[in-house]
Amino acid sequence: MSRSTKLLVLATAGAVFALPAAAQIGTAEVTGGVVEGVTADGVTSFKGIPFAAPPVGELRWRAPQPLTPWDGVRRADAFGPSCMQAESMMAFLGAPPLISEDCLYLNVWTPARNANERLPVMVWIYGGGFAAGSTASPAYDGTELANKGVVLVSIAYRVGAFGFLAHPELSAESGTGSGNYGLLDLIAGLEWVRDNIAAFGGDPGNVTIFGESAGGYAVSMLAASPLAAGLFHKAISESGASFAPPRTGALATGMNMATLAVAEAEGKAFLERLGATNIAAARALDAAAIQQAQGPGLGTGFWPVADGHVLLGDSYELYAQGRFNDTPILIGTNSDEGALFVQQAQVSPADFEAQVRAQFGERADAILAAYPHGTPAEARRAAKNVQREALFAWPTWAWARQHDRYGENPVYVYYFDHRTPQTPEGANHADEIRYVFGTLTSAGGLGEPRPADLAMSELLMGYWVNFAKTGDPNGPGLPAWPAFDADEQRVLVFDEATSARPIPNLRELEAMDEYFAWRREQAARPE
Repeated sequence: MSRSTKLLVLATAGAVFALPAAAQIGTAEVTGGVVEGVTADGVTSFKGIPFAAPPVGELRWRAPQPLTPWDGVRRADAFGPSCMQAESMMAFLGAPPLISEDCLYLNVWTPARNANERLPVMVWIYGGGFAAGSTASPAYDGTELANKGVVLVSIAYRVGAFGFLAHPELSAESGTGSGNYGLLDLIAGLEWVRDNIAAFGGDPGNVTIFGESAGGYAVSMLAASPLAAGLFHKAISESGASFAPPRTGALATGMNMATLAVAEAEGKAFLERLGATNIAAARALDAAAIQQAQGPGLGTGFWPVADGHVLLGDSYELYAQGRFNDTPILIGTNSDEGALFVQQAQVSPADFEAQVRAQFGERADAILAAYPHGTPAEARRAAKNVQREALFAWPTWAWARQHDRYGENPVYVYYFDHRTPQTPEGANHADEIRYVFGTLTSAGGLGEPRPADLAMSELLMGYWVNFAKTGDPNGPGLPAWPAFDADEQRVLVFDEATSARPIPNLRELEAMDEYFAWRREQAARPE
C-alpha cells in the first residue's frame, strides 16, 4: 500500500470513528499496515496486532522474523491465538481455547485522544512457569489501567519447548547459542513498542515492563540482558526474579536456569523422545506432537538458558560487576505464595524435615532452624513458606539488595498480605494481579468484592501507575513508600493497615541466603 493510500485509509477510518468518539484514537499505522481498534468508555483497545512473522515451519526455533505487511485496514478486535501449551491451561486462565504456533501478537489499550499525548507505557508479560500463559486472560484486561492515564500493552511469547528448546544444532545455526526464543519474542515486542507506540499516544521514551511469576522472572532477565538495553525505562516484577546461579546439572531447589551445555544436552534428550534424528526432522513434526511430548500442565521442563547472548549468566554476579540495565524497579512477593505448591492438608514435622534435607543438602540445618515446625500446623506453614522463599521471596530480596548496592536508580519493595475470606492465611501466588489490573469483577475474579478489596485495588493501581509515570510510586493520598535500603530492610506491607515496615520474613530470607551462597560456591567449582 502506498503512503498516500494509507493516509486516505486513515482519514476515512478516522471520519468513521468521529461519530461515536469524536476525539479518540481509532486507527493507527504500525509496522505492517493500518490497524483499527474498538472504542468503549474512553479507551480504545487494539487486539491481535502481529509484531513478527508466525514462527512456524522453518521459523520454528528461530529468533522472531519480520512480518509480512497486509493490505487495507486490519480489524484489531480479537486476541490472537495463545502460544502452544496444554489446552487445559486455557480454561484455567479463562482465555479463549484457540492455541497455535502462530501466536506472536500483542494488544494495546489507550485512553489517548490523539497521537501527540505521549502517555507513559506499561508493557505486561504474563506468567505461567515459561510453560503456559496468555494475553487473553480476563485478569489482564488493560482498560482500568488505561483509564488511569497509561497506554497498556501485553505481549505474547513462545513457551515450553517452542520457546526454550536448546540444542547444539540450533546453537550452531544461530551462532549465538539457543534456548531463549521466548525472551527474543519479548525483545522483539519491545522493539515494536519503541517503533510504534507513539501512534497510540504513548511515549516510547517512558516504557515500564511488568510481569508476574515467570513474567516477573522475565522482567529480571531483561533487566540483565544487553539485548534489552534502552527498550524500557522502569521495571516492575511481581513474584519473580532470576538471581540463582545457572545449574550445571540436574534441577535443584530454586535453580531452574541451566548453562547452555546442560540445556543443549537436555534438548538432545527431548529430540530422542520425539524420535527426531535432527532439528530438520523436529521442525517437520506437527506442533501437537511436540506439545504432547512435553508433559501436561506446567511440567514441561523448559526454562530460559544462560546462553551467553541473551542471558550472560548469574544475575547476582552481573549486578556486582555493573552489567545490567539500571532503571528504577518496583518488586515484591506475596505472604502465602507457597500455598499453590503445597497442596497437602497435613504435613508432619518428620515429613517436613525429610523434605528439607532432601532439597537443601548441607544447608538443611539452617533452613530447619529458621522455620518452626514442631506441630503439624507449623510444619505445613513451614513447608509453604520454604517454597515462598526459595522460588520467589529470596530471588526478589537478592535483586533488591544487589540493585541498591550497585545501581544508581531506586528500588521499591513490597510484601502483599491482603487477606480475603477465600485466603485467610495470606495472599496466594498471583493474587495481586487482579488488584493491579482492576479486574476483580471480571470472569474468574472475586465475585462480589468487598469495599476493602476495591480500596486495595485502587491503592495498587495508584502506586503502579505513579511508578510508570515518574519512577516513584508515591503520590497524594497514598501511604509513604520509602525506597529500599539494604541496611534498613524496610518494605511496604499491603494489608489492612498498609505502611512501610521491616521485612516480615527476614529471618527466613537470611537462612535461604546461606543456601544460595552455597549453591553459588558449588557452581563456581571446576567439574
